[in-house]
Amino acid sequence: MALYIDADACPVKAEAQRVAERHQIRMFVVSNGGLRPSASPWVETVIVPEGPDIADMWIADRCVTGDVVVTSDIPLAAKCVANGAAVLKPNGEQLTPANIGNVLATRDLMTDLRAADPFRTGGAKPFSKADRSRFLNALENALRSSNRTRLS
Repeated sequence: MALYIDADACPVKAEAQRVAERHQIRMFVVSNGGLRPSASPWVETVIVPEGPDIADMWIADRCVTGDVVVTSDIPLAAKCVANGAAVLKPNGEQLTPANIGNVLATRDLMTDLRAADPFRTGGAKPFSKADRSRFLNALENALRSSNRTRLS
């Protein structure tokens, strides 16, 4: 069992590391640079070459059933769900085979709407303490569930 973090712009790296250390689970923090490596023996910082979706491909090529992936990238999440991994967004929302199709469709629709209205303002809502708390609870549940799956 491993924990993969799509680290570019991930607001919960430190929280994920604390949980991984507590469970003694190997954690891979994957990005194309700019991150300070962790001193934890449970955390491996993986620097991939620059380029579109290189970090995503690295994660998708390695995650399997029993692993947990943390990402906001919906296409990456879809690949990881297809591989059997548990997938969480940083706000704690779990992406599963039952909901990933709808999430992908909504993402595509919103991309089209944004492209059609170049004057649209706004953006994503700020990351809150409640989001962080939901993430910690969801990660704890996902790791426990993955461990049960692995042991059965």
